[in-house]
Amino acid sequence: MIAKEELESYLIRMDLEFQEVDEGMYLVRFPNDGPPVVVHHAPPLLLLRLKVMDLPPDKDLSKLYETLLIWNASDLVHGAYGIEEGELVLTDTLELEDLDFTELQASLESLQMAASGHMERIKELAGIGQEG
Repeated sequence: MIAKEELESYLIRMDLEFQEVDEGMYLVRFPNDGPPVVVHHAPPLLLLRLKVMDLPPDKDLSKLYETLLIWNASDLVHGAYGIEEGELVLTDTLELEDLDFTELQASLESLQMAASGHMERIKELAGIGQEG
């Protein structure tokens, strides 16, 4: 099982800026100033969560939700889109038992790439930046 210290060594090896904000919970930042990822070491799991955006409360988001479900099935290698307390998030869960460096790196990069690659379409479907 991967200990906290080994997780930290993986993040250092990836050259990522991180800070422990609570016991076993890290805020991880990418060099390109993308949204940070919360990485929570909670044996036997490692939980990853990236906030994409706050969802607008007064809009019809049915087309956005449909698109997110399609992306969950077709575009995302790691993780999935979800909604938590009015926020659109990307999450992934990894098992600490056999977690290795490349698996963690792939998951973090996949979440970041999905968020940045989908953001324009998400905003369009959410009606953000449009009059109406």
